[in-house]
Amino acid sequence: MTNENVQCPKCGCTEFGYGKQGGYATVNANGKLNLGSPMMFVICTDCGYVLESYVTKPNKFKGTTKY
Repeated sequence: MTNENVQCPKCGCTEFGYGKQGGYATVNANGKLNLGSPMMFVICTDCGYVLESYVTKPNKFKGTTKY
């Protein structure tokens, strides 16, 4: 997160860390055969609240089907 004025909505902390889901826990595109994309997280370093979650390879989800 680049905005210096961002606060955690749970505890008000302004310091955040970044994490990546480990192992084989990837998000796979629905209706496509691919290796998926890792999940990344922006986490409050005080209370652990997850402020953001996103995939690192969003292009793998283009043209996917709903459910």
